[in-house]
Amino acid sequence: MADAILTLNAGSSSLKFALFADDGDRLVPAFRGEIEEINTNPRLTVTDEAAAVSADQTWPDAAGDFRSLLEKVIDWIEGHAANHRVVVVGHRIVHGGPDHLGPELVTPDLLVALDDLTPLAPLHEPQNIAPIRAIALVRPALPQIVCFDTAFHHTMPAVAKRFALPREFEAAGLRRYGFHGLSYEYIAGRLPEIAPQLAKARVVIAHLGNGASLCALRAGASVDTTMGFSTLDGLIMGTRPGSLDPGIVLHLLQQRGMGVSDVEDLLYRRSGLLGVSGGISSDMRKLLASTDAAAAEAVELFCYRIARESGALVSSLGGLDGLIFTAGIGEHAPRVRELVCRRLQWLGIELDLDANARNDGKISTPASRVEVRVVATDEEAMIARHALKAIRPDFHA
Repeated sequence: MADAILTLNAGSSSLKFALFADDGDRLVPAFRGEIEEINTNPRLTVTDEAAAVSADQTWPDAAGDFRSLLEKVIDWIEGHAANHRVVVVGHRIVHGGPDHLGPELVTPDLLVALDDLTPLAPLHEPQNIAPIRAIALVRPALPQIVCFDTAFHHTMPAVAKRFALPREFEAAGLRRYGFHGLSYEYIAGRLPEIAPQLAKARVVIAHLGNGASLCALRAGASVDTTMGFSTLDGLIMGTRPGSLDPGIVLHLLQQRGMGVSDVEDLLYRRSGLLGVSGGISSDMRKLLASTDAAAAEAVELFCYRIARESGALVSSLGGLDGLIFTAGIGEHAPRVRELVCRRLQWLGIELDLDANARNDGKISTPASRVEVRVVATDEEAMIARHALKAIRPDFHA
């Protein structure tokens, strides 16, 4: 029976998980699954690495009950993957604050510290923490490791972390942290294998999904990023506006009479692609397929902001050698990549349109001064590596 690592990535309405077998010097993906609509009518879907559906069932009796849902997931794994024995669970935690700079073993003291971080990410942190407590109840002997999405960015220089606020606010934790760190860490780890010429170079990674951000890498380390104190900052996202003049928030509160919860709902759930498209969709696929002018304007603004923020990161890097697209939109939307690269032609980018249309790994021409690539991210694999190494320090992948 092979030792296995279970990874959990909990959101507000879904729970993603994956199982990896420990094969000595490498991790072998076994299957991936997701429970959607966890608060109403939980539906489990599981696919193996051949993309074959292994499970598709609903658990209405467990709606909103993380403990019951996780117990069902573990029971399913133990029943359908009898040749795997889960030895550790890895979790994604959105916010690690200023002090948590790497993976950590869950202890009662750490749980208290995670609770204290909730004000920094009130819509994400509670959902991330809930499965940890649920696992502790149903499998108390199972070690759990937390991996922080902010940790990868601790290498940013102080000037890139600082807001122009009085010093006491920075001391209280109001600074730029950056997110999507597990995705960026995975891509940085892949570069020596797939593009060694970029591993030690100046690279901008575009993580473009429902949540979106950019990261500037120098020799594989983060030196700047577009998200700051919260996941609202930076690029336009599915339902979030990205960078916004703070005066707009004051105007909404003072002149429009909106309450704090109303503004929160506007910024987290009703803006971004959904808002700019006039409510058509937050899904880039639907917007690209639409003939509505508002959908086209949403796509245009999305790409414009990526290009504009890329220019800022190029300044932080002092030049650019590589541009990498990843995540759902970045990996699967050739039109978005084309529009972004067209706006960045001043950097010497030349896109191979045929390679881009095929979603090839390298999509720039030989004459391009900047190498442009599409690289699939795998946050679950990154979590699994960290979790296994935490309990088996000799593991190197």
